[in-house]
Amino acid sequence: MMREIEGSTLPCDQVSLLASSRSAGKTLPFAGTSLEVAELTHDSFQGVDLALFAAGGSRSKEFAPSAVKAGCVVVDNSSAWRMDETCPLVVPEVNAQDLDWHGGIIANPNCSTIQMVLPLRALQNAVGLERVIVSTYQSAAGAGQAGITELLESTRAALAGEPLTCETFSRPLAFDAIPQIGDFTDTGYTTEERKMLYETRKILGLPNLAASATCVRVPVVRGHLEAVTVDLKAPLSVADARAAMASIPGLVLVDEPAELRFPVARDCVGSPETFVGRIREDECLPATLHFWVVSDNLLKGAATNAVQIAEALHDKNLLRVP
Repeated sequence: MMREIEGSTLPCDQVSLLASSRSAGKTLPFAGTSLEVAELTHDSFQGVDLALFAAGGSRSKEFAPSAVKAGCVVVDNSSAWRMDETCPLVVPEVNAQDLDWHGGIIANPNCSTIQMVLPLRALQNAVGLERVIVSTYQSAAGAGQAGITELLESTRAALAGEPLTCETFSRPLAFDAIPQIGDFTDTGYTTEERKMLYETRKILGLPNLAASATCVRVPVVRGHLEAVTVDLKAPLSVADARAAMASIPGLVLVDEPAELRFPVARDCVGSPETFVGRIREDECLPATLHFWVVSDNLLKGAATNAVQIAEALHDKNLLRVP
């Protein structure tokens, strides 16, 4: 987030870093200088215009209201406010208009949802959506630094013939795939899968959209990948689908299968864009398309989107608590 702010259009007169008492006193580089981390308190937001929260849902619930009370607009990266009816859930290229009714808190969507709704909006604008089915292939970075460390350590252990252990994931991730992200609910779906359903409906403004997700953790360090199937309200050719997707800012087509050109995580990490390829018509259902979506879950899936929300708020003169 700090690097994204450095390169953003936001006119930052002062940047402050806040964290728990454990981190207070540490310094981090920013814009050619060093900033000292201060301890987060309920009084930390006096005179602050914008706060980017990335400390988990419980901290967001605890401190975001204090920020808003002080006149500070909050862009929250946790799941705490995403389904709150009073808080917009925003991907700026898709539904920036929802910022107009914010009450001080704007939610940043789930990383997997963000990259999927970009091509979905294109198809929604073209002919409309009937049903969405997605299978995700999510990297270890989605579970934080602990997930990355566990993947690398389990890979080293597997190659050395040592016993595999796991703490962050429910199974060892090295050389395997785990069809579980989040906790299982009484419906058999996980919390991550339900997030994708309800967040997609909210962002696209389609409360009755039929959708289903299967979320899988794969042994990729960083970058999320998704296979998406969409039933449309009318047939749409691949050429027209490509044209529609090309009209969405931040969506990049890499779709030349004959040349073996399609997006993979390795090529997309470090880029703020979302990449789409393998677009094809279903051979049995005339109004169904399949495609592949890849994005850096730490950038467009989190930090970049949060800063883009802040930039949109500033551009719309909405960087204030109503």
